[in-house]
Amino acid sequence: MAITFSTGDLAQATKTSRQGKEARPTLRSTLTGWAFCGPATLVILGLSVFPAGWAFVLSLQKNDLITPSVNVGFSNYQTLAQDPDMFAAAWHTLFYALMYVPTSVLGGLLLAIALNRPIRFQWFYRTCIFVPFVASAAATGILANFVFDEKFGAANNLLRLLHLPQQGFLTDTHQAMMVIVIISLWGSIGFCVLTYLAALQDISQDIVDAALVDGANKWQVFRHVTLPELGPVTVFTTVWQMIAAIQLFDLVFTTTKGQPLNSTVTLVFYLYRMAFMEFKAGYASAIAYVIFAITMVLTLFMVWYGKKTKVEAF
Repeated sequence: MAITFSTGDLAQATKTSRQGKEARPTLRSTLTGWAFCGPATLVILGLSVFPAGWAFVLSLQKNDLITPSVNVGFSNYQTLAQDPDMFAAAWHTLFYALMYVPTSVLGGLLLAIALNRPIRFQWFYRTCIFVPFVASAAATGILANFVFDEKFGAANNLLRLLHLPQQGFLTDTHQAMMVIVIISLWGSIGFCVLTYLAALQDISQDIVDAALVDGANKWQVFRHVTLPELGPVTVFTTVWQMIAAIQLFDLVFTTTKGQPLNSTVTLVFYLYRMAFMEFKAGYASAIAYVIFAITMVLTLFMVWYGKKTKVEAF
């Protein structure tokens, strides 16, 4: 049986072949791409991989940044395992994370849902929530000192007008960390709101309309349609906020500097104190790698949980 090709088939085959050849990257295009990306890649590697490697070398040394270093092996890590100040800083960081992460994620979700509704001055409310996130944490901390000052702060002035008892805020060992949580939420909840807003606007309205036509009420639509669609964003936001909580430093530095009575010393602030106040660079590098290990374990756990529940965000 003879097989024949029409002119159209031959033209289509030629076009497909030409497109395949054009799709294959040539050596010239590859070199051009690396010429643009290569320098930036080298800079990024130089500013991340090399410092990380050098920090690990320092963690195996006794180094005060002045005199010649002495190799001590893993004794810095052994000392860390018996350091009560290290455990106190870890507890403060854990307390902060438990207060900050769920509140920021849940609060960001609720605010995003509210701001996603067609309300008047919507743009104004969104701007008011997002502007504190753009401001630097240092500026936020300095502003917070004026608001929560024990004697002259705006918060105590308001309590005085309401005839309520004055509070110590940042000078009270039982309140200081909670005040830092409040300051952090004011400064960074805008990130969660912005992320959830983008995700809410990406949900297909057809799915929501179909659920409403099938008889679902608004709560059922939110529970069975909206929340599952927001799953990947929730995993991503939680991981991001956990990393931010573990790395808390700037607000502590600009508000309490670890006081009162070291009740607000976090892991990263303890690292700073060891490195630049007590000049124990090797010990501080060991702390840095412990923080890195904690961050990596928590991140991998969240990624694993996302894949197990089929809510992948990465």
